[in-house]
Amino acid sequence: MRCNLEVARGTARLYGMSISHPANAARLMLEYKGIPYELVRVSPGAQAVRVRLARFRGGTVPALAIDGRRALGTRAISRLLDELQPEPPLFPPDPDRRRAVEEAEAWGEQVLQPIPRRALRWALSHDQAARMTFSRAVGNPMPAVTSRAMLPVIAFYARRENAWSTDQIRGDWAALPGHVDHVDNLLAQGVLGKEQPNAADFQIGTTLRLMLASEDFAPLIAGRPAERLALRIWPEYRFPVPRLLPATIREAAA
Repeated sequence: MRCNLEVARGTARLYGMSISHPANAARLMLEYKGIPYELVRVSPGAQAVRVRLARFRGGTVPALAIDGRRALGTRAISRLLDELQPEPPLFPPDPDRRRAVEEAEAWGEQVLQPIPRRALRWALSHDQAARMTFSRAVGNPMPAVTSRAMLPVIAFYARRENAWSTDQIRGDWAALPGHVDHVDNLLAQGVLGKEQPNAADFQIGTTLRLMLASEDFAPLIAGRPAERLALRIWPEYRFPVPRLLPATIREAAA
């Protein structure tokens, strides 16, 4: 009872960025569970320092502190939430169905989730206009100045995911239609999209929702079952993403 009582008093603290799809997956899971939480807003680019200062063993978001426990990343958070508050569950009780959800969740985190993030970091690394647009979007003062000052931070995060590489971005773009097919197959199999959402729904749905708001990615998702999942999981997305990828990448990978 101790865990649930402390959770009810609002001891959960979620570190994240409003534009981060993994952070929003964690937020939506907390709300699905009905767990009160405090959202600690982390400035884009500051997560490597801010999260470590909060005594997490890593420098990324989402990071969740709850009931004296800490979890970093959406997969660790989904398991901790189910441990602390089993209902409603994020994983089905049947072992085979749980395995399928866990595999889908892992694929969503490791394969699908980085694609729009890498595209953004690639654009910020290569295009001053994209840096200006991003700087305005996150509310930075004097975007012309801050867009230049942010270059070292952009380069740091781009190196972490090979987002500097144009070949990597071309490969991501070429693989995306197959990834959307995989999501549609998971929906057809009932791994995703059941009446009661699971951890993989939140993991994959938030990434798809970000893509659906992107001028680059939306045409690949619109009208598909994957689109319905995205809109169901995260209906109120408020951050439209302008076109980031030049035609040379999109056409070369077509």
